[in-house]
Amino acid sequence: MALIDIPGFVADIKEHATEHQFHIHDERHFVETYSMRQAWEVDLHPEHACGGPLDLHLSIDLDPRTAFSFEDQVFGLLEEQEPDTGLTIPLMFTWALPPLSDAPDLLVLATELAGVGGADLPLRVAAIDSTAEVTDAPERTLSITASIALGLDDLFMRREFLCDIFDRCYEVSEFLLDRAPVWLGDL
Repeated sequence: MALIDIPGFVADIKEHATEHQFHIHDERHFVETYSMRQAWEVDLHPEHACGGPLDLHLSIDLDPRTAFSFEDQVFGLLEEQEPDTGLTIPLMFTWALPPLSDAPDLLVLATELAGVGGADLPLRVAAIDSTAEVTDAPERTLSITASIALGLDDLFMRREFLCDIFDRCYEVSEFLLDRAPVWLGDL
């Protein structure tokens, strides 16, 4: 049996997200049969934005070598010792909008979002221009990502740290939802 119940942690994350005004749409769990690498994905968004246009995708990726290294470390501890920090798994948040007719300046957007995400939630802004046909104008899609390193020691010791992260994620979502009508050409 694993020392850290990652499926239980994902269930806790979903419950925690609903406490911070998010609505869960879907959850997926993948297991790579060769390496036993596992990934969990959760689709969510602010409760009031069920009709779109914003999608938020949360994912956790567990490399079995990391889990085994942590277990080896814990089994080598004395009774009163706590595990060392350093072994982490990524918790990724990805916000996506549909193709934008009036896309924002990426540098300005990245600067504004840095103020919203703060040091607790460093955000990366990216855009992709795609052209379906040679005669079509390019369509720009926007993607914002944040990666948080979850310490396996924190998960094992059940230290709470997600409230601030979900509050920041909600603020980023609201920021994007407020500006989306202009970017989508709905105003």
